[in-house]
Amino acid sequence: MLTPAQDAPLEGMLHWVAYAATGIELLAVVIIVVVIVFGTVSYSLKILTRQADQTTYSDFRRRIGRALLLGLEILVAADIIRTVVLEPTLNNVLVLGLLVLIRTFLSWSLVLEIEERWPWQASHGRTKD
Repeated sequence: MLTPAQDAPLEGMLHWVAYAATGIELLAVVIIVVVIVFGTVSYSLKILTRQADQTTYSDFRRRIGRALLLGLEILVAADIIRTVVLEPTLNNVLVLGLLVLIRTFLSWSLVLEIEERWPWQASHGRTKD
């Protein structure tokens, strides 16, 4: 068993890891919000100034979808850090696994919606390696 003097550096490190995980979660939220705000403003300006064409809406959807994908991936990283380092109990690992499954499903759905292909299929412009 660790003495209080030996336990103090470990406690301090765990607090920094918790702050890092929270910071990573905030980064994901900021990325999503900033892209949605700027994308919406850009899209609205194109509509209002009559510069919109057939690709304007699909470009807007693609930009928002990619921001959501990036945000989901960053949130998964934060969850992994929080679970593995801070609270590595069996229950928390099971909850993490469920969250990763849900977010993977959401990511696949977004890729299907944005790129009109499954994530494991080659892009429309490329052949599969």
